[in-house]
Amino acid sequence: RIAHAYLFTGSRGTGKTTCAKILAKAVNCLSLKEGDPCGECESCVGIDNGSVMDVVEIDAASNNGVENIRYRVYIIDEVHMLSIGAFNALLKTLEEPPAHVVFILATTEVHKLPATILSRCQRFDFHRIDPEVIADRLQFVAGEENAHLEREAALLIARIADGGMRDALSLLDQCMGRSSEITLEVVSETAGLAGRDHLFSLADTVLRQNGGQALEQIDELHKASKDMVRLCEELAGHFRNLMLLKTMKNPQNLIVVSQDEYQKLQVQAEAFTLAGTIHAIDVLQAAKERMFRGFDRRVELEMALLKLCSPELDESVDAILRRLARLEKQPRAEAAAPSIKPPAAPMESPRPQTKPQGTNAEPEGCGEEPAAEAADMPQEQEPPEDKKGPVDMEALQQGAKRMTDWPEVLEYLKDYSHVIASAFHGSVAY
Repeated sequence: RIAHAYLFTGSRGTGKTTCAKILAKAVNCLSLKEGDPCGECESCVGIDNGSVMDVVEIDAASNNGVENIRYRVYIIDEVHMLSIGAFNALLKTLEEPPAHVVFILATTEVHKLPATILSRCQRFDFHRIDPEVIADRLQFVAGEENAHLEREAALLIARIADGGMRDALSLLDQCMGRSSEITLEVVSETAGLAGRDHLFSLADTVLRQNGGQALEQIDELHKASKDMVRLCEELAGHFRNLMLLKTMKNPQNLIVVSQDEYQKLQVQAEAFTLAGTIHAIDVLQAAKERMFRGFDRRVELEMALLKLCSPELDESVDAILRRLARLEKQPRAEAAAPSIKPPAAPMESPRPQTKPQGTNAEPEGCGEEPAAEAADMPQEQEPPEDKKGPVDMEALQQGAKRMTDWPEVLEYLKDYSHVIASAFHGSVAY
């Protein structure tokens, strides 16, 4: 059964428009072969050379008005670019389609299509093509063109194409323009992957936190007419590769580099933390966004690298949380004590200082006897600070509950111990 409307959606270069043309030939073919167009009959040949006027292809990106949608069409490429009026006109036709009309809509952004259009189409999703499949096809095409394509070079082209056969074939054509012997080096030079040592060098400056050297390298690249936006994108992509190496067992299919560069990435990834690579990507992405707001692009990249080289300059919430997390992992200093227990230590600290003071020195071997005597003293005679026992927290809490104002609590502490009261000097109640 032939439907009146089809929707082909998926990433670029995966064959949506090509399949639309094949389907257009199939519904008009005079001699189908198991559902496929024969490619030899008058209808198939006429569609190929454009002489058959019943098959019309429209690029909605450049023909997106109402007047361009009111005649019979079969293929509408980039249909998400149609205007609201054009969508309404198309919807009217889809609601009451002529028996002899078949619409084939192709788009990379299906989420931009109105639900009323989607509900009237048979949808087919085109997925990214596996790198192995692309590499096989590239080697076949290269053989047909009397060129030799190395397997590793074919896989590199496939990874660069990111699942798009059209882009892979285009890059292969450029490589064959350089040489009939297509190696990894030829592909790297053609795709602009060669000479990227500056990315490893900049990442090393971040690792060593050498902001001065990072600025010097940016200056050299700027003098060499390196575009700062492109450099920012490449550096973010470099840290993305490090992130993948830190999180995946075998990310080689996701990393578009030569084998030598892949090995160098593995070595550098060992020196970085996962949090560090993610932070670098985040900072560089933010810098790239600001570059398009009219500010000096070189300065934006310089500030981004300085933030990466000097974490204390990054005042973002995420950066502060990362620094706090590092501090929590460090062993606590012995001088840092709990907030409630510090008063107990000062009470006992004066004890060794009072021993050498004349006749009032505490006799050796007395142990806790002075504290017991202090407990029997009348309340109006305050015992020496150094002879008091541990803080009675229950009594302190009961006393604090009776207080209606923080100053009264402080006065209560003074009556109990000047040492404890001094610890709260200058404090305020919340």
